[in-house]
Amino acid sequence: MTTNQYDVIVIGAGISGLSAAKLLVESGLSPVVLEARNRVGGRTFTVRNKETKYVDLGGAYIGPTQNRILRLAKEFGVATYKVNEQERLVHHVKGKSYAFKGPFPPMWNPLALMDYNNLWRTMDEMGMEIPQDAPWRAPHAEEWDKMTMKELFDKLCWTCGARRFATLFVNVNVTSEPHEVSALWFLWYIKQCGGTMRIFSTSNGGQERKFMGGSSQISEHMAQRLGDKVKLERAVYSIDQSGDGVVVRTLNQEIFQAKYAIIATPPGLNLKIHFNPSLPPMRNQLIHRVPMGSVIKCMVYYKENFWRKMGYCGSMVIEEEESPIGLTLDDTKPDGTVPAIMGFILSRKARRLAGLTKEERKRRICEIYARVLGTEEALHPVHYEEKNWCEEEYSGGCYTAYYPPGILTQYGRVLREPVDKLYFAGTETATAWSGYMEGAVQAGERAAREILCTMGQIRPSEVWQSEPESVDVPARPFVTTFWERNLPSVPGFLKLVGLSSLLVVVTVTGFMAQKRGLLPRCCCGRTVSWSPR
Repeated sequence: MTTNQYDVIVIGAGISGLSAAKLLVESGLSPVVLEARNRVGGRTFTVRNKETKYVDLGGAYIGPTQNRILRLAKEFGVATYKVNEQERLVHHVKGKSYAFKGPFPPMWNPLALMDYNNLWRTMDEMGMEIPQDAPWRAPHAEEWDKMTMKELFDKLCWTCGARRFATLFVNVNVTSEPHEVSALWFLWYIKQCGGTMRIFSTSNGGQERKFMGGSSQISEHMAQRLGDKVKLERAVYSIDQSGDGVVVRTLNQEIFQAKYAIIATPPGLNLKIHFNPSLPPMRNQLIHRVPMGSVIKCMVYYKENFWRKMGYCGSMVIEEEESPIGLTLDDTKPDGTVPAIMGFILSRKARRLAGLTKEERKRRICEIYARVLGTEEALHPVHYEEKNWCEEEYSGGCYTAYYPPGILTQYGRVLREPVDKLYFAGTETATAWSGYMEGAVQAGERAAREILCTMGQIRPSEVWQSEPESVDVPARPFVTTFWERNLPSVPGFLKLVGLSSLLVVVTVTGFMAQKRGLLPRCCCGRTVSWSPR
């Protein structure tokens, strides 16, 4: 075995690990980045070919308030462009398609409207109680962590439509099912992304923009700057910190030594590594309990952009259990070339359809697009790309790890806690936009600064640093209307209607009783009246 000496060993050459290494180099240290794959980028993955020019089969979307990833893009000269949402979106439900504008489909049924409005409002209000950096300290943490999102939806939603869309909302945002995730964790996840509107919106939200040329460029630029400090095809199988430093061994029989190490992979991938000494009990238990989400990202290419000619932007919200796709976005290049629709096969559907052939998945996707858009043109693609992240050995799934009920309050405290000379990065450890590229940058830079603090180069107060707002992609506030703030919930409305009806009945009954002389009179000669309290 060959031995290599560095200041810091970073495990994982995704955006988080490379961000950590970049900051360490800028601080005068000598890191090395060990990556198991034959490429950098982690859960971002840009494929280049003649049919697509370039296509992001992994993480792709960025938007306002994601200031760290935008700062990196600007530093490397990677431009962004807005995802098309100029035309109308399509909501497909109960076999029919309805055009709409805005982040959420409108509801015409008054009860459904009240139910939808109360759902988003309540989730945001509950999220306000949850500390962004320590959700386990929320006033109702224990109660909410024992509850699944399905149980919360069963309490909040009175209409089938709201419950069905709420399920899709969980599927789209965390690629898992409402019955799988802790309510505390999901409410925290939405909160740390800026709330329901920010996370789900295209314009002014998390899906507003993409990178010209693909998102892998961010990692590729960082790797180019780091040069031979990035080592590909170095799968780590052993971390030994029983001595003065850290000794890391890889499957290709290399040994790397350093004073410190940063693990910048999803928590569950720690199970692939042998630790000496063993990880502390809580950390060891944590990494057994946080699975990854399930998603297949699918890109269908067409000869021309027929949906825009029909007045549609390419965004579809599809509520149909037999549909492989739940949400789509236009993926046409910003100059109008290479027309394409991006769609997600999410959670239970990703697992259900994983056994089909690529051609069969493509056929089913084209069929649902044809039904939703009402045109046979959707049946005739010219190219198809897909990526099943469930089969990625060094990711385990996408977009991120999720917390089942009861895990966050018991184990969440150790997520970022160093273990002797080991520090932890990866988007799962972020406190803002965790699960996104933005969270990956925050986590990587925070882990690097923790080491700098341990070495005495910076003060503890400098470990967590805020990021100035991007000048090029400013965030606009979401303004709620009077009715969005004050529209009653369904039970509130029914209670109000019930009280009103009771008042009418009592008034009419009292009038009739008085007419018939059935009401007693008080000593002052007035009729005794009864009213509900």
